[in-house]
Amino acid sequence: MTTLAIRDKLYDYIRVADDKKIKAIFMMLEDDIEQKKEWWKDKAFVNELDTNYQAWKNGKMKVHSKEDVNAAIAKLKSKSSRK
Repeated sequence: MTTLAIRDKLYDYIRVADDKKIKAIFMMLEDDIEQKKEWWKDKAFVNELDTNYQAWKNGKMKVHSKEDVNAAIAKLKSKSSRK
């Protein structure tokens, strides 16, 4: 599975996870998250941003509008509340 696919799965999970799970995930990653506040110093991350930007600019990366994202989140929340 690609890193991008893993990120997508994690984003989807975090959007609908309950508060207890979100807090547990944050506690596990808190030190790393705090270090990432200065993301512009992380050369690998900046290179990934540049690569993704170029792919988007050249029409090689699929993007979603704010409206599409909000609709997807609403759909996930709706599914989550039915459980």
